Amino acid sequence: MMDYNFTDDENTVSFKVNEDYENLEKYLKKEYEISSRMIKRMVREKSIYLNGKKVKRNVEIKKGDIITLLMQEEQDETLPDPDVKLDIVYEDNDLLVLNKQPFRVVHTTRNHQMGTIANGVVDYFIREGIKKRVRFINRLDRDTSGILLIGKNSFAHQQISKQFEADTVVKNYMTLVKGVVLKDSDTIDLPIEREDEENSIIRIVRADGKRAITHYQVIKRFKNASLLKVRLETGRTHQIRVHLKYIGHPIIGDSLYYKESPFIKRQALHSYSMEIDRPRTKERILLEAELPKDMKELIKKLENN
Repeated sequence: MMDYNFTDDENTVSFKVNEDYENLEKYLKKEYEISSRMIKRMVREKSIYLNGKKVKRNVEIKKGDIITLLMQEEQDETLPDPDVKLDIVYEDNDLLVLNKQPFRVVHTTRNHQMGTIANGVVDYFIREGIKKRVRFINRLDRDTSGILLIGKNSFAHQQISKQFEADTVVKNYMTLVKGVVLKDSDTIDLPIEREDEENSIIRIVRADGKRAITHYQVIKRFKNASLLKVRLETGRTHQIRVHLKYIGHPIIGDSLYYKESPFIKRQALHSYSMEIDRPRTKERILLEAELPKDMKELIKKLENN
């Protein structure tokens, strides 16, 4: 049987086995929570190798063995747009991490076929020879800026998505809110649900909602506003915006939950850092995104008031 030598890239994921296992499928399920469905598909596509040889999922593995998964080449049907400039803050074989600028739609829609982040990433993938679909891992509203994660292959997307589902990703935001927040730090633990069945956009604090936990810390107080660092323990839709409004400190510029501002044309909310485990090594990494220009200018205005 022919042996293959692999170099890790976005198409090839390799692991060194840390202990003996009865079979390969049990190892992949326990160590990386890879689904049976994905394993069966890769076996069918002959995309799983053990020490350079094609194998099936029931093969016995030993400590020190090298398991390699081949990610099939793909083509994203989204049109490339070279005019969308990407602010890349981190990149490896599995992840592309952007500092998303405000006012930019992430996904293509019927009304946004060009000019989205997706169009820009497809253009970048083509230029870099990355033959993969664009897989967004987290979500940011059009008017929210900051950390945006993109998986370069199905393995990376699955691994990071599971971290979000388990609430093990540390998500930190910076926001400017109305009024002087008196407590230096606090935790808001209040359930969130849709305002009503007819309205799928606006969320409110409601007793029958899903549990939502937001931690905040005051970074700076101004005459009539405060700069907060916010950490999400859960990830409900509009969680920060809903919780801060509920305690009487809505986000400046938030036209949906508060009102428009003459000083900033969106809600002053920025995903500035995130801690995740790298998909292959499980190494904890910190990703950071600089505050955008409009929030820096708003801080200067508040300092001068």
